[in-house]
Amino acid sequence: MRLRPGGGAHASGRVGLLREGGVTAHSRAVVITTLGITQILAWGSSYYLLAVLAVPISSDTGWPLPWVVGGLSLGLLVAGLVSPRVGRLVGEHGGRPVLGGSALLLGLGLALLGAAPNLGVYLLAWAVLGAGMGAGLYDAAFSALGWLYREKARSAITHLTLWGGFASTVCWPLSALLVERLGWRGACFVYAAVQIAVSLPLLLVTLRTNAAGASTPRGQTRKVAVSLSGSDHRAFLILAGIWVSAGATTSVVSVHLITLLQESGLSLATAVGLGALVGPSQVAARVVEMAFGGKHHPYWTLAAAMILIALGLVLLWVGLPLPALGLILYGSGNGIYSIARGALPLALFGPDRYPALAGRLAGPGLVAQALAPSLGAVLLARWGAGGTYAGLVVIALINVALVAVLRSQVRPEPVFEGSSTSNAQ
Repeated sequence: MRLRPGGGAHASGRVGLLREGGVTAHSRAVVITTLGITQILAWGSSYYLLAVLAVPISSDTGWPLPWVVGGLSLGLLVAGLVSPRVGRLVGEHGGRPVLGGSALLLGLGLALLGAAPNLGVYLLAWAVLGAGMGAGLYDAAFSALGWLYREKARSAITHLTLWGGFASTVCWPLSALLVERLGWRGACFVYAAVQIAVSLPLLLVTLRTNAAGASTPRGQTRKVAVSLSGSDHRAFLILAGIWVSAGATTSVVSVHLITLLQESGLSLATAVGLGALVGPSQVAARVVEMAFGGKHHPYWTLAAAMILIALGLVLLWVGLPLPALGLILYGSGNGIYSIARGALPLALFGPDRYPALAGRLAGPGLVAQALAPSLGAVLLARWGAGGTYAGLVVIALINVALVAVLRSQVRPEPVFEGSSTSNAQ
């Protein structure tokens, strides 16, 4: 498989209201802004919700905190199970009905969560939220952008991850304010209303129902064969392995980072302060990628991401005097990994197959994210921070090796926004 840059790269750099495959730069900016806002609200009211609400829920209801937190794991598991179907739906119908359906599911799940009279209904609410997460978070949004903008979607994906990087920054303080004023149930109801009254109308009004440059008439289903063979199939399997390993690693770190830092001898205040470096590092790395990403194939973005994550974890494991450097490297790698996860399958498999294959790739990774925190807790209990870091480093180095193997399946050449690409065996 080889991606060869074609002509027309100069056209993509023009600004204003020049048409790009039938889509004005103005409408493209509106779509990305809309998706950015709705991604912040979706992440903040699902994936990041329990960071603020878990303790108030457990204190108010008496439900065990591990079961309360386990709701998110259940949601991620459901998200992983529905992701392949979500990818096929985006490929056939576009992102408008799928992302709109996600807003409905998130709103329903949040309303059910706020009204939950017992733990069973609470977990059912998280199953509904999981379906909404699978249909509406990054992977579904990336697929929608690929469906809309085809080969020109890379910069849109990069811009969207920049928006998404502010989800916790915006929603954690908002969640804390809502809990303080309305209680945790009131916070859930407010987020449910936001999904129905804000996100749903924005998505339905803004997203178009036909793809740029596609021959499918508006409103009709587009059927695309997504079979894989030869180097395509091998590249897909390698990417799936990377997605699973990286998903497990980032999930363990996000849940257990403060504990890991404390067990390494740091105070709680210091651990929290250092942990706060990860978010800005992610955003900064995405800004750099946004500035220079069009000059290289997204394979190199993935390679840089895996190397930075591995270096960061190695520094944390060996306990150098500057753990901040390890966290900055890790956060930078994790930040651009989100971009590679969206842009590389698009470049390798083409825009027609992209939505369905992105959904297939996302499923196992989300399942790994759901199960990994429990495994991380076992590692911490048995081998402490050192053993847990060692396990994470091994996984990270395996991913670096998988990236190297992937290069033997593809010959990454520069791919510029707007260029035509082709796969050749």
